[in-house]
Amino acid sequence: MRKLFTKALMIFCALGTTTLAFAEEVADAAAPVETSIHQALKTKFIEGSADFMSLVAIALILGLAFVLERIIYLNLADTNPAKMLEKIGAELDKGDVEEAKKVARNTRGPIASIAYQGLMRIDQGIDIVEKSVVSYGGVQGGLLEKNLSWITLFIAMAPSLGFLGTVIGMVMAFDKIERVGDISPTVVAGGMKVALITTVGGLIVALILQVFYNYLLSKLESILNKMEDASISLLDLIIKYNVKYQK
Repeated sequence: MRKLFTKALMIFCALGTTTLAFAEEVADAAAPVETSIHQALKTKFIEGSADFMSLVAIALILGLAFVLERIIYLNLADTNPAKMLEKIGAELDKGDVEEAKKVARNTRGPIASIAYQGLMRIDQGIDIVEKSVVSYGGVQGGLLEKNLSWITLFIAMAPSLGFLGTVIGMVMAFDKIERVGDISPTVVAGGMKVALITTVGGLIVALILQVFYNYLLSKLESILNKMEDASISLLDLIIKYNVKYQK
């Protein structure tokens, strides 16, 4: 029994040593792969004509900057208006308009701003309140859509810059053919490589920005729907207040 245990322990140690050695070999093999990928991207960037690839990279950086700004703004603007409207309704039931205004004023987001504008005109009639809510809702909608046009600009610019690099690359290829007087693959390859790499770079940048742009659009539509629902609920609360306290 003791011999069997000793033998099993030796086999276990041998397996552990083998596994450790294999893991070290995998880690050593993985390091050059990461370096080679980075080096390959750097090489392709240079081969794609640094001038045009730099413009494509700038379009990506600026586009992502506007995307980040919109993501932060829209996420801060996306609030749940149910609690705010519940508090405003409770204060209006008590006839305390000033406290209802205070609730809206101390709440973050465009919906609270619209509610505050409506409550400011609660004594001027429901028609004036409705016009105020609609008008200020349009203002808040414009603020939510701000800078989205810049993102669409960079989505359009990136592939356009890539295609411009493609045209330049083709011109370079034909110029070289004209100088050499030969249409061999070696002569054409340089210009064709520039053409294809710039096109690929521009399309990749456009795809990345398009994904973020669609996310921002869905976020914007969600907030606008909440604004419309909250505006209708606010008008209902004001109508109840007018019926109860302004007979």
